[in-house]
Amino acid sequence: MSGSRIKTIIIAALVLVNAFFLVLIALDAVAEALAERETLENVSAIMRAGGIEIDPDDISTAGNIKTMRTARVVEVEADIAQALLGTTTMTTQGVIYLYENAERGAAEFASAGDFEVLIKDGAITDEVGHVRTVSALLKKMNLETSAPAVSQSPDGVTATVTVVGAYRGANIFNCPIEFAFENGSLRTVRGRYVAGIEPAEDGTEISKVATALLGFLAAVGNEEREDVQCTRIYGVEAGYMHRVSGSLGDGVIAPAWLIATDNGRFIIDDATGEIWLQ
Repeated sequence: MSGSRIKTIIIAALVLVNAFFLVLIALDAVAEALAERETLENVSAIMRAGGIEIDPDDISTAGNIKTMRTARVVEVEADIAQALLGTTTMTTQGVIYLYENAERGAAEFASAGDFEVLIKDGAITDEVGHVRTVSALLKKMNLETSAPAVSQSPDGVTATVTVVGAYRGANIFNCPIEFAFENGSLRTVRGRYVAGIEPAEDGTEISKVATALLGFLAAVGNEEREDVQCTRIYGVEAGYMHRVSGSLGDGVIAPAWLIATDNGRFIIDDATGEIWLQ
């Protein structure tokens, strides 16, 4: 048998082996998806039996969400201030950093990531619309967030665009940022951002959604938890919550669940099971 024919046979055999393994991987993925769907349907049935209506299609499953370390990064907040105000000068008052002497206004940043920016009337207008204005500013601020949500006064004089900070596509539920407009001008930007995100050595991964839902059902059925009540769940989302552990701004983003109901939006601390109304 010639060497070229042997080589052809070997290549064909390798192709068949690779195809076989790809089929096995595909079958495992299908089996896993079917098992996950069955779990969601079973949990939904339990929730309905407990008096809470829910559609399995409204339930999110967790991605690669685990505890990450965070830290204050002064360079990041300086970039945010410059994106909104232009060139500024920075002074400090303990852990409070002030950005002033800018053409467009002034800003104040705390160590935990909380900030407020006051913008002079007419310095930033919404000629292209509230959402497009905010989207352009967020790009300059280099912040990952959820899609903007707009609320506007009946007379159209004021409007607020709200986004939520995010990390790799997952929202950080307790890090909202509000852009407030008045008479066509952006006047304030306030909220919380997260920076310096790195893997945590003791980071824990998010639990199964069934665990979160059953814990929520138990809270609803607990007569001592009058603050946790609902009859309908509209959505379940996996994400993070931000915790700060010291005055210097060090902290974590930890796995959490957001449950949207007919009685408000509830956040579940995945590590402790604590539930509170957002």
